[in-house]
Amino acid sequence: MLSGVEYPELAARTGSFRFGAPHAVTVSGDGERIAFLRSEGPYDPDAALWVLTVATGDVTKVADGPVASYAGSCDLSVLTWATPGGELRGFGSAEGPVLDPRPDPTGQHVGFTRPDGSLWVDDQVLAGEPGVTWGMAETAAEQFGRTKGWWWSPDGSTVLAVRKATSISLHLLDLYGGWVDVHWDRETYPYLADVRWTAGNPLITVLRRSQQHGLVLSIDPRTGETQVHAELADARWVEPVAGTPLLLPDGRVLVGGELAHDGFDARCLFADGSLLTPPGLYVRRVAGVLPDTRELIIEGTEGEPAEQHVYAIRTTIGGGGAKSRRLTSTPGWHHAVVGGDVLVIDDEVRRGEAVLRLPSERAVWPYHPNPVFERVTDRRLPAAVLHPSGHVHGSRLPVLLDLGAGPGHQHVTNDPAAWQERQWWADAGFVVVSADSRGTPGVAPSFEKVVHRRLADVALTDQIEALHTLTGKHPDLDLSRVAVRGTGLGGWLAALAVQRRPDVFRCGIARDPVLRWSELPPAFAERYLGPIADNPEIYEHHNAAPTGPALLVLPAASSSPVDLSEELQFVIRECA
Repeated sequence: MLSGVEYPELAARTGSFRFGAPHAVTVSGDGERIAFLRSEGPYDPDAALWVLTVATGDVTKVADGPVASYAGSCDLSVLTWATPGGELRGFGSAEGPVLDPRPDPTGQHVGFTRPDGSLWVDDQVLAGEPGVTWGMAETAAEQFGRTKGWWWSPDGSTVLAVRKATSISLHLLDLYGGWVDVHWDRETYPYLADVRWTAGNPLITVLRRSQQHGLVLSIDPRTGETQVHAELADARWVEPVAGTPLLLPDGRVLVGGELAHDGFDARCLFADGSLLTPPGLYVRRVAGVLPDTRELIIEGTEGEPAEQHVYAIRTTIGGGGAKSRRLTSTPGWHHAVVGGDVLVIDDEVRRGEAVLRLPSERAVWPYHPNPVFERVTDRRLPAAVLHPSGHVHGSRLPVLLDLGAGPGHQHVTNDPAAWQERQWWADAGFVVVSADSRGTPGVAPSFEKVVHRRLADVALTDQIEALHTLTGKHPDLDLSRVAVRGTGLGGWLAALAVQRRPDVFRCGIARDPVLRWSELPPAFAERYLGPIADNPEIYEHHNAAPTGPALLVLPAASSSPVDLSEELQFVIRECA
């Protein structure tokens, strides 16, 4: 076994194998420009800001790194960015640190928030009160994937902003002091899950605290009154599709939903009640609409959960039912960005028949992992097995069960980047196993939500059964020497595994683990366990002890080589 970490291996841990590759890609609304972040060298951690002109293929560096985040006008002719220290650069100016700077779509103004909770446009305070936060995403929003707290109107004349005091509210603020409150039943629907204002009236998604019912509402910008466009309901919890709600070119509102009848178990898209996606396609995210064909571009999965592909979906109503066509052919984990008539898939730029590539200085990956993907147990759990490089079958090896970030996060993916650190562990002398237990997205809604109020028992049972099933095809797994490792919710499950099933798990590593569910944000905890007042025994059953025999509890990981070395030495000692 190895006992140290060389630089290439450390690069895999810190994600620097992605440095040099384009990321944070944005396509202008007219498709003429593409902005992206990319470092100038394969192991340079400081990303610079670049713009590609689609018509000519010319690439211009707009800002040297480090650029923490950037945003642009609709045509990307105006760009604003922030340094890691919060300094405003590019269009506009401001004294002191700023957060989330963004030009308006027309490129005339720049808005941002301050650490004190105030919201600014140019050099004027648009909204600010002592003890009140404006324009920032609240804790609950992060549980729904909403990271912003304010939005420009398409014409740049108005800002839609969250106000957070004892509860949250939403307000329309014009640039001259006008103020309109947005009206919905905030007591019944306290969670603001999503806000989208790309054209026409803004659309919002609001949820009950139980998260079992929600509404998609459009807002009249003149009055703040709202109109219901769709209802969302689920007996466990509502899971909106990323990129929705979305106003389609024909005026219909696109929402995500689920089919759970007539033998269907699907995550789908609907436009004003009409099903647009085939039931066999699991929709993960809506990237946008191509204006010439009026096709939706989505990221999804069809058949194999370990792969993500890009699809074009017909939005027009016609015979033959929902229609889709896959735009990616190679196995893998593909991503899409849409702007105007331009589609970017991974680093390939498509405009009609013309194809360009975003320039890349991608580092050579330290490893070339070759995980074996399986579907195991009678529940067909997605699983993968990774052996040491050059392993000769016939000798039994200790097993590392890698839980990653735990239930709710997919780990068995056909993406080489996801397997770099796991190959490091494999080459240290382990067979690394990952299994997506029930509660993981990517398979089917019922697979994801069956863990409602019994996450601990279901997830732990699935992981153990996956291990035992895999030994049938992989006899090199020595199940008398199994270590388990995870971070956050994965750290919680690793701790439970060692504490409740020491007959299976020899030792465990829990990084930054969740120990008491009552200390988690209610929006997250109640999605899985329900209100603590109604279910105190369920919360108690899901708690993990902070210490225990053969359990190493560590803080959140840093990029120090000591991190992995400490974990490795602990596992070697316990599994020898």
